[in-house]
Formats: sequence, structure tokens, C-alpha cells
Amino acid sequence: MTPRDPWAGILSGPIDGPARLRATYPEAPGKPGLPVRHRGSGFTGTVARWERDGVVLRGASGLERIFLATPGGFDVEGRAVTLVRPPVARSAAAPAVTASGSLAVAAQRARVARAGRILVEGIHDAELVERVWGDDLRVEGVVVERLDGIDGLARVVATFGPGPGARLGVLVDHLVPGSKEARLAADVAHPHVLVTGTPFVDVWQAVKPAVVGIPGWPAVPIGEDWKTGVCARLHLDPATMWPRILAAVRSYADLEPPLVGAVERLIDFVTEPVTEPG
Repeated sequence: MTPRDPWAGILSGPIDGPARLRATYPEAPGKPGLPVRHRGSGFTGTVARWERDGVVLRGASGLERIFLATPGGFDVEGRAVTLVRPPVARSAAAPAVTASGSLAVAAQRARVARAGRILVEGIHDAELVERVWGDDLRVEGVVVERLDGIDGLARVVATFGPGPGARLGVLVDHLVPGSKEARLAADVAHPHVLVTGTPFVDVWQAVKPAVVGIPGWPAVPIGEDWKTGVCARLHLDPATMWPRILAAVRSYADLEPPLVGAVERLIDFVTEPVTEPG
């Protein structure tokens, strides 16, 4: 037994007693579909996916929110845990797929660009097509170019000079009967030109709202700038809205079927083999 120091008074030790130990929490792999509750906000949902900044939870209404995976920040089956990224299962037998759902071609170099082209209205359309179909387009040698509006579509088509070996595909927003876009598309009727599109006012609308973490795309009156109106009604910054939308898109499954179908048709059209006359 260590003899007591006769000179040690009651203030010779820590006045607050022993230092508090930091709480520790068990780790739980945050696999997609796992029911969890965020302890700080009370938000309850299932794990949708992991992003660079944290884990995305999807509520019962489809609303998605992202949370930092802080120690003990979540409840799983009534127990406080630290969510961690689940290990990525890799199988040598399972073929890899691209964001468009196509089988990935290993070590495939980009093909020399075809004479044919796909034209899209603006930079957002081009970026979204690249994000989902970029791998496919490089394998096929298809170049996507911006129109920056379709008012001059007839002139662009005439300048391009489409033919059997140089087909032209055009992706248009708001391609509905009676619209300006439908009239401009009709003006470029040509056997080697295919104009497809979606009923959406803007390509933003072709992204499923739940993917972006909103309940739906707000209705904006005719005559009001659609993107500005959407951001105002959602109380979001117009400068950061498009990067947020684009970052949320991981594959064709995050897009509305009309856009997926329209782009797939254009790729098939411009890559169709040329049939030599018999």
C-alpha cells in the first residue's frame, strides 16, 4: 500500500474529480433501405445513399435530406449508433454497367467521332446527357453540341447538311403539340434528322424531384422565368441549384422516362449503320 503523502491536502488532486470519458457508440453499416432516425432533428427514414458530405435519408413522403455521419448521431432499432459507409461488394463475375444502364466496355478507347451529331438546347442539357450517357457516347463516337436555343434550328440543320452517313439528332424541351418548339421541329423535316424531346419546360424538370430532395417541381405561371420562379418558390439559391441537381443524378433511374427514351432514340438514330444501295 502506498503511504499517504502527509503534505497532500484536499486540493492536491483534480478539483472536478476524474475527467469525463467521451461516450462511445457502436458502428452500424448504413446500407440502403436501413430504417434510421436522425437524433438531432428527429427526421426518420431509410438510408437512400451515401454522398461525399454524408448520408442521405429518404422519408415516408419521398423527401430526401442529407446528414453528417457524426458519432452517435442516429438511432437504429432504438439504439444510438454511428453510421458508417457499408463496404462496397465487388464481384468479378458481375459485369459493370454505365450510368445509362449499358454494359461497360473494359479498357475501351473513345472512338473517332462520327460525322453525325446530337444537338441539345443548352449547357444544362449537355451536362446532364454527358453525366448519364457520356460513356456510351464515347464508345459510339457521338459528339453532343449545344444549340443555345432552338430559334435558329433550321439554319443549323441546313449548314450541317445531314445525309446517310451524317445523321443529326436534336433534343428539345417542351416538345408538345402547338408549342413553338413543335413548329420549329416541323420546319426541319428531313429523312436524316430526328427531333425528339420531352414535355418538360426545362431539363431540370426531367430530374425526379425526390432525387433532388424536394416534394415536387413548383408550378410557375406562363410568362415568368421558370428557373427563377422555381428557386423562389423553393427558397433556394439559383446560383447553386443546377450544381445540386446535377450532383444528385447518378444514373438513368434518377431521370423521368420521357427524357431517357428521347436520348436513347437519338443515340440509336445517329449510330444506325449506313445501308449501301444494292
